[in-house]
Amino acid sequence: MQDIIKRVENKDEITASEAIKLYDLDLITLGKLADNIRKEMYGNKSFFNINRHINPTNVCKDICLFCAYSATRKNPNQYTLSIDDIVSIAKDAHSKGAKEVHIVSAHNPNVGLDWYFGAFKTIREALPDIHIKALTAAEINFLATEYNKSYDEIIDLMIKNGVNSMPGGGAEIFAEDVRDKICKGKVSSKNWIEIHRLWHNRGKKSNATMLFGHIESRQDRIDHMIRLRELQKETGGFNAFIPLVYQRENNYLNVKNFLTAQEILKTYAIARILLHNIPHIKAYWATSTINLALLAQEFGCDDLDGTIQKESIQSAAGAKSANGLELEEFVNLIKNSGFIPVERDSLYNELKVY
Repeated sequence: MQDIIKRVENKDEITASEAIKLYDLDLITLGKLADNIRKEMYGNKSFFNINRHINPTNVCKDICLFCAYSATRKNPNQYTLSIDDIVSIAKDAHSKGAKEVHIVSAHNPNVGLDWYFGAFKTIREALPDIHIKALTAAEINFLATEYNKSYDEIIDLMIKNGVNSMPGGGAEIFAEDVRDKICKGKVSSKNWIEIHRLWHNRGKKSNATMLFGHIESRQDRIDHMIRLRELQKETGGFNAFIPLVYQRENNYLNVKNFLTAQEILKTYAIARILLHNIPHIKAYWATSTINLALLAQEFGCDDLDGTIQKESIQSAAGAKSANGLELEEFVNLIKNSGFIPVERDSLYNELKVY
């Protein structure tokens, strides 16, 4: 184990077999290794943005066992916002200081391409300076399949209609056997990676996620991260890696043994060590809780996402994120945790240091 620790300290690229062994380290030793990397990169800064999550529809063609948001199963209350509604939400968020709208939906087969891209175009025309982060690789795969388009054609429509960057959703876990159980029929891991490759090849940035804490193994998590590391070597297009903690309520996965906080923190730390070429590791407070996300800043994470304002997907499964956090509270929480709050834009340019 000392050999692996030395390799981490020397900034050598860690292999899959070495990464698995890092889980056997005690939490404090592992956390210190990751924290040293973080401090060398960012000092005591903790990044966030002022953003608004918009989830325009919960009607979904796919059936993912971990999802509590889709209206096709447990949730009988279907909704689909109009383009005017979506734009109105974006305008309201912008008036309250939001620099980004993060638009992620279910895979609704009833609305057509004009609904998706019309919303982006209208937001761009109304709010030329706001950053539009929209369409996961899973949504792109759905739209391409549903409307007989290539991935390239959907991506070109995104750019034409004002989308600036892609969120990292839909990755779940790349291990195909697990994927077949939790989200069969959704975009494959191979195609998720290909879609981000195509996006990066246009000079655009995206994030990457990993849903963990359900039925995946530690080996599956390491495999997932290494696949992302390899794509990053090729394209350099990922801004951040976001390990999403599985939410346990209102779904059909029936997980019995939930992650401990120690396992979550170890996974964050290993992500920082393993993903040497992805700049930022985000502890997305909507899935981890704000308290654990703040603690994760001492275990390799340097980002908390943002104020959110409103969130529907994770909160449907039990997360305490439905109404976001006020900016003043967010900043004070970071300060009280011993970090320097840094407001960033969606591409990690620093806007304000508090």
